[in-house]
Amino acid sequence: MKQLTLGAKGPQVSQIGLGCMSIAGAYGPTTEAQAFALLDAAWEAGVTFYDTANIYGMGRSEEILGRWMADRRPEGLVLATKASIIPGPPREIDNSATHLRSELEGSLKRLGLERVDLFYAHRRDARVEPEVLAETMAALVREGKIDGYGVSEWSPASLRRAHAVHPVTAVQSEYSLWTRQPELGMIQACEALGVGFVPFSPLARGILTDDVQQPVDYAKGDFRTRNPRFLPGSFERNMAAIAPFREFAAARGTATATLAMAWVLAQGNGQMAPIPGTRSIAHLRECLAAAEVKLSAEDLAEIARLLPAGFAEGGRYAEAQTAGVESYG
Repeated sequence: MKQLTLGAKGPQVSQIGLGCMSIAGAYGPTTEAQAFALLDAAWEAGVTFYDTANIYGMGRSEEILGRWMADRRPEGLVLATKASIIPGPPREIDNSATHLRSELEGSLKRLGLERVDLFYAHRRDARVEPEVLAETMAALVREGKIDGYGVSEWSPASLRRAHAVHPVTAVQSEYSLWTRQPELGMIQACEALGVGFVPFSPLARGILTDDVQQPVDYAKGDFRTRNPRFLPGSFERNMAAIAPFREFAAARGTATATLAMAWVLAQGNGQMAPIPGTRSIAHLRECLAAAEVKLSAEDLAEIARLLPAGFAEGGRYAEAQTAGVESYG
């Protein structure tokens, strides 16, 4: 798989990475053996970029990754993890130096590592100025705990403030055909500053696929049970809006997930490293197949006609999930 540099001075990563929230059960139960099989399939396919967080399964995702890495010892793997979110209820965000240091130590222990390639502030803590956050992260870099740092769900203005104190390696934001906010300034800011851009949920939490799970079948605790776009009424209307896109993919002989991922890869001058998440090896392969798809100007124009920016009904998050998510534009 094609490798790219994450930002101007970040690590070399695979063009498509793997988000590891699903292996901890965020979208339904899964076993460690199934997680290992998925991670093996990703690695064998050339995926070198893996993304996790301390709250994915309350540490379970990191523990699974730690045991998998200890067993397989994959050379050249680039690993990112995150901290900031205190689940609650109510959900709180803490980017204090004390909290981030403590959570990073816990993550390193679960991962079985002495340092991590990339450490994100998972959300924006309004009590901690971006410059102060940057100073905390810079200290962790100097101490050899992390190679670089990132921010997730921040605004371009906050990114610029942090970057001016210590360069940000990467920004992680939700970005897909149905979530286009980063086009209102974040993608441009990352390009201008030499910061990597990492889209998460590039398949719209599974709705941009051919095998869409119905809300009535969601497992208890599934992230989508409270998500406005998946609630009754909105879900059906969103499915209807996406149907012509599925037909377009089928006419091309392409899986819907593959075409949706290819659209993401075609944005940002080809310098984005999306991190789709899945529990399924078959779905993983559909995602990775996008690396071989070349979209023409006519293809992109037709996709824009079928799914114009802003087509999705409902907010990205339920109110309880919006803590620390910065809006802009």
